[in-house]
Amino acid sequence: MPERTELPTPDRLLELISAMAGQPVLMLVDLVADRFVTGSPKRISREAPVLILRFESEILTPGGGANAVANVAARGGRPLTLGVVGDDESGRGLVSELWHRGITTEGIVVRTGHRTPTKTRILGGGKHSIKQQIVRYDIEQPLSLTAADRQRFETQLGRWSGAARVAVLSDYGYGAVEPGFLPAVRQVLQPGGAVLCDSRFRLAEFRGLDGASPNEEEAEALLGEALDDDDERLERGGRALRTRLGARFLLVTRGSRGMALCNEGSTAHLPVHGTDQVADVTGAGDTVVATLALAIAAGATVAEAVRLANEAAGIVVAKFGPATVSAAELLGNM
Repeated sequence: MPERTELPTPDRLLELISAMAGQPVLMLVDLVADRFVTGSPKRISREAPVLILRFESEILTPGGGANAVANVAARGGRPLTLGVVGDDESGRGLVSELWHRGITTEGIVVRTGHRTPTKTRILGGGKHSIKQQIVRYDIEQPLSLTAADRQRFETQLGRWSGAARVAVLSDYGYGAVEPGFLPAVRQVLQPGGAVLCDSRFRLAEFRGLDGASPNEEEAEALLGEALDDDDERLERGGRALRTRLGARFLLVTRGSRGMALCNEGSTAHLPVHGTDQVADVTGAGDTVVATLALAIAAGATVAEAVRLANEAAGIVVAKFGPATVSAAELLGNM
């Protein structure tokens, strides 16, 4: 039978947000470090026509799949994290940042000689003005899991067997999230558990999911056609993708056009929450999949979970950089 899709009441949503606290979520993710280096304009260089900044600050925050992990923790959930970092400054800093947020790091493999995927943004601006991004450079070293890495993941999954009813696979293409892990992840979930996936480049390889949350560009790449503003084409494409993945539901995020939930027998269109004038969409997909997972773990139907994910996305795009949404912010937005 198709799941009921009645609009959830505000009281029900408040109940679900409160129930997120303490919910464990199993998370196999590509861990990324995001660095922000900030400075104020000093002068134009005499060596080249470039701006020289006077250094002010540098921070490291969780990015990529680590941002999804941080979002689960920010709403009071308990992320059980599997991933890989290098034994470099970014890797050590990222593990430390997660630990300081109360996130268990026992499932994180530290690979000797590997360079942790790192996105460094250089921002400049006046002392009392909003800093603007000038340039970004990425460190992206290919990673192939070894037999020992896979064994360690499977051993850790065994330790967490029965602990969670929802799992998230956050695949940014950096090598830690292999489609072959899906059966092992499902096996350690509680009976009736759900596996959700957010994959940037190879969602089609994760067949047998319960839910997936591609953005519109990713959905178009899988379908081989543009969706544009054509609702009929979106609904048809959504049904085709859901069938292709063997998924129970598909949530297509569409930026300023909101979201489309392709469920069994129906497609629901959700307008963007809040304003369609966004500050930064970086990491919005991480917020969406984290909220979906936590809400389902708390007992939400898919329709209820999507409504909360839409609310959370509307909050996070008003922030700069990979950001999180707290339970208090979500509660205050109801």
